[in-house]
Amino acid sequence: MSELRYVRLGFGGQAVEYQEAWQEQRRVHAARFADEIPDTCLLLEHPPVYTAGRRTADSERPLDGTPVIDVDRGGKITWHGPGQLVGYPILKLPRPVDVVAHVRRLEEALIRTVAEFGLETTRVEGRSGVWVLGDPVHGRPALGGLSLDFDPRLADEKFDPRLNGPEYAPSNAGQRREDRKLAAIGIRVAKGVTMHGFALNVNPDNTWFDRIVPCGIRDAGVTSLSNELGGEITIAEVVPVVERHLRDVLESAELKPREIERASA
Repeated sequence: MSELRYVRLGFGGQAVEYQEAWQEQRRVHAARFADEIPDTCLLLEHPPVYTAGRRTADSERPLDGTPVIDVDRGGKITWHGPGQLVGYPILKLPRPVDVVAHVRRLEEALIRTVAEFGLETTRVEGRSGVWVLGDPVHGRPALGGLSLDFDPRLADEKFDPRLNGPEYAPSNAGQRREDRKLAAIGIRVAKGVTMHGFALNVNPDNTWFDRIVPCGIRDAGVTSLSNELGGEITIAEVVPVVERHLRDVLESAELKPREIERASA
């Protein structure tokens, strides 16, 4: 893979509005498709904003009508804001594009990044992103005074955690010792070039996630690097580590086009 360059668009008081960053993504995407620039990763923070991927259901959006920006990436609804490191790797991939392999590479770079800070994370089958695993189901504390056998989320597909108190809130998943997502990934590939990317929770206010159904997942929650380590970790500390591991993983990747199985005649 070609050398990866980084562009730090803005953090903290210089956080970049989502629509402005999206427009910059499109500009960089067009330049990368035309081979005018090398593979490029935009790194930044956003002011608070909810964004919804193409598969987001109406029932997963904020109940109070808070505005949501609909975007052209995969996945469902999520939140971006202060304390969350967002990365948009804009990379040219061989055709036919292997989207899953690209997602796995991003996950690997983030898993290595947080391991350097002392946090063990993993993947969860069928759910993209980087996860902190909870306790086995029957080792978790009773929820809301109910035994796990009566946890409504397990049997009621229409159960809405937002209407049933803080014990079901995604931001409290660590207290419940459930699986919790540390980093979300949602991408789009257009003309063989990637857009969108990852959001790593470093030290955000995770209660922003309680107003939505994050990524459409009702039986798990969200967490941050600072929450899990029990001390304040800053974006400034994480950025150079993310850059190093993204470069190691992406530049050393042996990119191959997705194999297509053809039915025999």
